[in-house]
Amino acid sequence: MVTVNTSKGAMAAIQDLRVVGQSMAKSQAAIATGSKVSTVQGSASSWVLAKHTSSDVSAYNRVRESIDRASATLDTAMAAGAAIMDLLDQMKSKAIAGTQTNNSAAVQAALSADYISLRQQIGLVVANAQFDGSNMLGPSPASASALGDADGNNSITIAGADLSYGTAVMQITSFSHLTAPNNASTALGLVNGTITTLGNQMATWAAGAKRLETHRELTTKIQMALDTSFASLNDADLSTESAKLKAAQMREQLATQAFSVANATTRSALSLFP
Repeated sequence: MVTVNTSKGAMAAIQDLRVVGQSMAKSQAAIATGSKVSTVQGSASSWVLAKHTSSDVSAYNRVRESIDRASATLDTAMAAGAAIMDLLDQMKSKAIAGTQTNNSAAVQAALSADYISLRQQIGLVVANAQFDGSNMLGPSPASASALGDADGNNSITIAGADLSYGTAVMQITSFSHLTAPNNASTALGLVNGTITTLGNQMATWAAGAKRLETHRELTTKIQMALDTSFASLNDADLSTESAKLKAAQMREQLATQAFSVANATTRSALSLFP
């Protein structure tokens, strides 16, 4: 039936154009942003979940960064500790030689000078064992600390140790020398004690380094899972969206033609009434 008051064909075409327009807008937004849901209006639940997952990904990035910094700080301390152990081995040799009662005065003085030089090198190693301003070996030693989770509620902390002269770990005093065999015997006892205490400290640090490594591996796995989840929630399939857009464009053309035909029918009806 042809009517001049209401064109059902035109109304159907307009409705189809509206639906097609929404579909095209959605596909165009997905192609432009690379996201399935770029705004909360698209799908509130999906948008909120994607944003929450994205926030978790960012949080675990901060966790990993803190682990990397803590590991670097601890690695610096351990490298310095290993260097000090090498110096202690050399000092032990000098001290043992210095305990000999038949050394000439010149030999004893030379041994003492070498010992003092090695002792001073330890002080330089301690002073320079810094990473990004943190020194785990100096007075009031810093700690290597990393975030334990993405909420910031837990942490992993590996304490430093004061390796200044005359401390619990660095038993050697700043004035120890080998000028006489009895002084050398005293120095040897301090060196042996320091080798033991520093060795224990190095073992503690090594355990801490392993803990940080394990935590980093776990964090990396969590990050990978979150990245995969976020991609599933957020990333648009561009080939699919492109195909949808082409199909919508074709539907738009057909709907436009249908609208034109409907209008033409109405005009034909009107022409019957000159």
